[in-house]
Formats: sequence, C-alpha cells, structure tokens
Amino acid sequence: MKFITKEVKIGIAGIAALCILVYGINYLKGINLFKPSSYFYVQFQDINGLTKSSPVFADGYQVGIVRNIIYDYTKPGKVVAEIDVDPDLRIPKGSSAELTAEMLGGVKMTLLLANNPRERYQIGDTIPGALNNGLMGKAANMIPQIEQMLPKLDSILHSLNTLLSSPALSATLNNMETLTSSLAATSQHLEGVMKNDIPQITGNLNTISGNFAQISNNLKEVDYAAAMQKVDSTLANVRMITDKLGQKDNTVGLLLNDPALYNNLSATTANAASLLEDLKAHPKRYVHFSLFGKKDKQEEDTK
Repeated sequence: MKFITKEVKIGIAGIAALCILVYGINYLKGINLFKPSSYFYVQFQDINGLTKSSPVFADGYQVGIVRNIIYDYTKPGKVVAEIDVDPDLRIPKGSSAELTAEMLGGVKMTLLLANNPRERYQIGDTIPGALNNGLMGKAANMIPQIEQMLPKLDSILHSLNTLLSSPALSATLNNMETLTSSLAATSQHLEGVMKNDIPQITGNLNTISGNFAQISNNLKEVDYAAAMQKVDSTLANVRMITDKLGQKDNTVGLLLNDPALYNNLSATTANAASLLEDLKAHPKRYVHFSLFGKKDKQEEDTK
C-alpha cells in the first residue's frame, strides 16, 4: 500500500471526475453511454437549423437523438445527419425522415415509418429526408400576401375612420334608437292586442262557427226532393200559362193575339176620349134641364 501515494490518489480522483463529467454531459444531451443503440444516416438538402442532440421521434414518441451533423463539401446542398435510435426500433424500407420547425424556433426530426414488414433498413444505411416548415413555413409564405394587403387595409381603416367621424353616422344611430323604441311600443301594443282582442275575436269566431254548424244542420233537415217537386210544378204552371197566352181559345189569348180586337179597342178608346172632350166643351148638348119647361129645339139652336 506504500505504492499508492498521494499523487496517485489525486490522479485516480481526477480520472473518475472526468468520466463522471463526460457521462453527465452526454446524459444531459440524451446520450446514454451504457445503453446499446443503432445508428443511421439521414440525408437532407436543408436542415433548417437542426442541431446535435436534437430529439428524433416516431409516431410522437422519442426513439433517439441526433448524434452528429456532417456537411458534404463534395456535393453542395447535401447535409447528412447521424441519428442514434433504440436498437429495438425496426425501420422498414420506404420510410423517410422529416424536419419540422416548431413555434418556439426549434427543429425536430420525425421518422415516417412505412408499412413494409418484410424489408427494413440495416444499421448504417442512409434514409431520405425532407423539410416540412409546418406552421412557420405557412406563415412565411403568407408574408408576401400580407404585404400586398397592407395598402388595402390602410385604405379600409381610413374609410372606416371617415365613416366613424361622419355626423350622418350619429344621426343614423339616433334614428335606429328611435326605431327601436317604436318597435318596442309596437310590440307592447301587439302584446295587448294578443291578450285582449284575440280572445274576443276567437269567441266571435267560435260563435260564428256554431251558427254555421246550426245552419248546416238545418240544411240537412230540408226535404230537397219535395222542394224540387214544387219548383217543377210551378215551372209547369208557368209553361201552361205561357202556352195559353199564345193561343186564341181564351180571352187573354185573343186580346194578345187578335189584331182586329186590338184595333177595335183602340178605336173605341179614341171615340170615348173624343166624346169626353166634346162633353167637356158642350155639356148642354147632352144635359136638358129648365124650370119653365122644355124649349123648342129650334129656339135652342138659334141661341
């Protein structure tokens, strides 16, 4: 034990501290030195800020980390990322890797596993990769459109300020307030009508409906056959009278159809009218009355 000097103890303690430091740094980076792993290479054209020790996900679960990033100077535009994944992970042929930009500025790698249970990538193979900017990329693509919309937006805001400062808007709002008050009064009036007049109108309609029902019952009791027989009988009598008026075997028919009788009646009427006129003009010719007896006709004529 005399060979273990103080200097040796200090050296052993320094080596142990260095090992612990290396392990701690790798552990903080997500690298487990005592856990077996398998590595693959992923080729990109643009890693969009991907860094070492970035997590690698598959179906939302972290399956490894980015061990190293290598730029291929012989082939510009080609960047290779070395990833260290769980050895239990089987990556089928046809799978790919995708870089997604997060909202806080980070970049994560996601393995898009294909459905190919027969073939798989072997350790050390190169997997194709692509860049997906996600929401940040979409926002970046929208910036030119937003820049084009800014002048229109400024014009709209100016028009809006002009509209808000216009006195017509205040007058319109006052009119709207008045209209709202009128609508409220109308609504109250309609409510009163609905409460007071509608029940009365409903009652009247019920009464009218009852009257119609009674009239309908009365109409059901009418003997339409007997009424139609009476109407037919009346029509037959009218037809018989009309036929009689067209014949000459009765007084009325003769009066209507015999022109000689009509002419005689007309002449008689004319003579009677002439006689009445003469009677009015010379009444003494037809009435002889005297206190001293009858005069000679000759004397009367001389007068």
